[in-house]
Amino acid sequence: MTDTILAEFSDGIDALELVPGSGGVFEVSFDSDLVFSKARERRFPEDDEILGPLRARL
Repeated sequence: MTDTILAEFSDGIDALELVPGSGGVFEVSFDSDLVFSKARERRFPEDDEILGPLRARL
């Protein structure tokens, strides 16, 4: 997914930070706003669940 984000939004993203977690944590945030939480949804995201909100904000 990082490759897709960087390829599509290279002009609009200053930084992309991957933070290792533990206990199965997988969260995606944009400007401190939570876009997706595996703990809340109990599954990994589909690409459009991440790319859609990024497209709307960039």
